[in-house]
Amino acid sequence: MKLVSIIGGACATPDHLSAAQELGERLAEAGYGIVCGGLGGVMARACSGASSRGGLTVGILPGDDPEEANPFVQVAIASGAGPLRNRAVVLSGFAVCAVGGGYGTLSEIAFALQAGRPVCAMGDWASIPGVIPAVSAEEMAAFVKNVERGLNAHR
Repeated sequence: MKLVSIIGGACATPDHLSAAQELGERLAEAGYGIVCGGLGGVMARACSGASSRGGLTVGILPGDDPEEANPFVQVAIASGAGPLRNRAVVLSGFAVCAVGGGYGTLSEIAFALQAGRPVCAMGDWASIPGVIPAVSAEEMAAFVKNVERGLNAHR
């Protein structure tokens, strides 16, 4: 199963929470699993959406206790790496979707771009060079499908 990295803040706007929920649902319905930081906010809502549609959810946690994961994470990985786990989160997916977020999300976007992972974003980070802007979960899900089509065309 192909994983998509969903990143965003533990503290999020209602619009970003709603978009994360819908994105998780759409990706699961399309057959993708999701990987995230495993905590609250955007991460929990994306996992909730994916779980509600039978999708796989993976959380790479900053601490050393897998019980810290939100209740919708099916596979909790306790990294013990603090914010350095952000690199593992974005490298675990073939594409990255950023829903809002703060400086932790910004670091994940930088890691993803540095590694050549395609990134789309809604919110403050959508204007970063190399990031594809999106205004809805529907656009983000279409971005993921287009990335996969491009990857399959090169095989």
